[in-house]
Parts: sequence; structure tokens; C-alpha cells
Amino acid sequence: MRNSFLYFGLLSLFTILFFSKSSHQADPPCTPNPRLQSAFKAIQEWKKLITADPKNFTSNWNGPDVCNYNGVFCAPAPDNPHIDTVASIDLNEQNIAGAVPDELGLLTDLAIFHINSNHFSGVIPESFSKLHLLYELDISNNLFAGKFPKVVLSMPALKYLDIRFNNFEGSVPSKLFDMELDAIFINDNNFQFSMPANFANSTASAIVLANNRIDGCLPSNIEKMAGTLNEMIVSNNGLSSCLPPEIGKLVNLTVLDGGFNSLIGPLPKTMGNLKNLEILNVAHNELSGDIPPTICSLRNLETFTYSNNKFGGEPQNCSNLNKKGNRENRTPNMPPQRPDKRFSLFHS
Repeated sequence: MRNSFLYFGLLSLFTILFFSKSSHQADPPCTPNPRLQSAFKAIQEWKKLITADPKNFTSNWNGPDVCNYNGVFCAPAPDNPHIDTVASIDLNEQNIAGAVPDELGLLTDLAIFHINSNHFSGVIPESFSKLHLLYELDISNNLFAGKFPKVVLSMPALKYLDIRFNNFEGSVPSKLFDMELDAIFINDNNFQFSMPANFANSTASAIVLANNRIDGCLPSNIEKMAGTLNEMIVSNNGLSSCLPPEIGKLVNLTVLDGGFNSLIGPLPKTMGNLKNLEILNVAHNELSGDIPPTICSLRNLETFTYSNNKFGGEPQNCSNLNKKGNRENRTPNMPPQRPDKRFSLFHS
């Protein structure tokens, strides 16, 4: 999934960054480069906070030539192509432990900050508000804690936000869904909030909120997301109420996962309009009624999981699509059904 959200322009940026190490070295001592001097200060402060580096990834973080540090990539400054600046930091999957210092706010030309799959802890510094060019922020799969890092709300260039698999808690500011982001990954934290009224304002093509505690329901104006939304994963939260019929207008949707919630009512017939849908999961809810046959007639649908609900009827074409999809519903003559005392009161 991750690769599907990198803009084609990002590929060009990484090409520049790759060659920059050999073609754009730090300015010679006779002409000091203030941006690289600031970067040197910032990275040296960061190194002081690193408590474990089992792969010795930061072992060459010595001396003033920061452009040759592992994980640090330089490029011509956007406002002055004649000097170099730190444009990207990538420490992914290095198992580094430590914290992130305030001094990283000195890297004002930074466009990409990736430190996923490490053991960084603490909070994201408020000084990150100075990173006006930051395009991608990926701090996923670490040990960050505390409230939602509101500093991301003050990053005007941010397009990709990934803070999943951390220990953040509390509410998520509704302003997040007013930002012009392309991807929002905040899943697998300890967030607890109600689905905001402005959720449909989001411009993101992928929204993953799974494995938190989010109550409420998907808004009826969700059709506003029709032009941009490709993937929405809201499983294992506390979403309730019915699926709005307007969900059928999300014609670009390829993945919809609302499993393990408290959704009730029928599946809207309008979902048969989701011509690009490939994966649909509504398992482990309280959905009822008959499954619209138009859903299982969708040409691109590969997986439809709807077990552990209260559906009363399954079209034949759904059975052909996914033999395992209907387990533990109440369709007659189907194997294991979920026991339901409320249902048995009315049906013998």
C-alpha cells in the first residue's frame, strides 16, 4: 500500500537526492554554508539522544560533511541552487532507540522525514512547525506517546502523514481532515474520539483509522470524497449506525474495510455502483437484511467478507465470489451460524 501513495514527482526528488551525495558536496571551508552548519548542529544534538544503534547506522555521523552521513540526503536549496541543504532524512528499519530533539527544527528545507520501524520515543518537537517544506512525515512503528502531535497541523506542504503503530492517545483534532493531505495513517494507536462532522472534507486518497476507539458513524455527506478517496480502512473501532446510501457515490474506492464495528441495518443497494471496488470487508458487525446482488456482480471485486453479521439472504453470485464470506451469518442451509439469542426469540 505504501508505494501507491508516492507521487511521481517524489521519484524525481529521490533521483536528485541520490546523485547529490557525489555531485553536491558541502561547500569548501572558505565559503561556509550556513544551512549545512545548522544541519550539523541539529544532527549532532540528535546523535546525543540516540541510546541504541545495533546496526551502527549512525557511526559516520561525525565531522561537518553532513551530506555524507548515513540516512542524510542533500540537494540544491530550493531558493538557491548554488548551495546544498539537507532535503531528506531516512532512517527506516534501523532499530535505533532514542528521542527526537528540538534542534531538528533547524532543518528548514527538509522535505522528507522517514524514521519508521525504530524504537524512538517521547514526543514530536514543536520546532517541527518550522519545517514549512516537509512533504512526507513517517514516524510509524515506533514508541512515540502523548497526545496527537498537533504540530503537523502547521505544516503547509505536508501531503503524507503516517503515525501508525505508536502509543499516541486522546482525541484527534478535526482540523486534520481539513488539511490537503493525500494519505492519513493514524491506525493502531490509542486514540479515542467521535467521527468528526468534517470527515468528508478530507482530500486524502487513503485514510486508515483502524484499531483505535472511534465512535459515531460515517457522515451522510461522504459523497464529497468521491473524486479522491481510493482506500478507507476504519475497522476495529466503535463505529455505529447505518452505512449511508451516499457511500455508493465513492466510485474511485478500491478498498473499504469497516469490519469489527457496530454497524447496523442493511448494506445500501447503492454499493453496487462501486465499480472499482476490489476489497470489501464488513465482517463482525450487526448488519442485517439481504445482500444486494449488485455488490457481488462488481467486476473488480476480489474479496467480500461479511461473516458474523445478521444477513438473512445471500445471492448465488456472492457464494461464487467468496466461499468463505458468509460464515456465521443466518442464511438458511449455510454452515456455522453465529448464535444469537435475540434472533431465536422470533425464529424457531
